[in-house]
Amino acid sequence: MSGVGEIRFIGRVESAGDTCTLVIDPEYCPALLGVENYSHLLVLYWFHLRDNDEHRGTLRVTPPRHKGAPLTGVFACRSPSRPNPIGLTVVELLRVNGCRLDVSGLDALEGSPIVDLKPYSSRADSVPDARTPEWSKRGPPA
Repeated sequence: MSGVGEIRFIGRVESAGDTCTLVIDPEYCPALLGVENYSHLLVLYWFHLRDNDEHRGTLRVTPPRHKGAPLTGVFACRSPSRPNPIGLTVVELLRVNGCRLDVSGLDALEGSPIVDLKPYSSRADSVPDARTPEWSKRGPPA
C-alpha cells in the first residue's frame, strides 16, 4: 500500500503537437477498458519542467498569454507555476491502440508524466453559464 498523498504517474506524453500520443504504463492498461466509448477525456498531467522550489513557490502571476490580464493568484488562472504543478486539459480521443491513446487538443509537453485520465461527461463537466473574468476571454484558444 502506498503512503497517503503519494501520486503515482500512470504514463507519459510520448509525442506532442496537433495529435499527441499518450502511453499508459502496462500495469495501468486494464484501467483503459471502455475508454474508447468516449469522444473526449480529461487529462491530468504533471508540469515536470516546473517541479522545482522556484515555480512551486509562485503564488501570483500576470498571465502572459492574455493581453491586459491583471496580477492574479495562481488559483485564479492556468499558470503552470503553482504549488502542485498539475495540468488539466480536455482532449478529443482519436484512437486507442493497446496502451497508447492518440488525442488532439493536449497542451502538455513531450515527456510530461500523466497523473490521471477521466472521461469527459457533457452532463457533469459542462457549465454553460459559467462566469469568467473578461481578461480570460482574450487569450489563446482553449
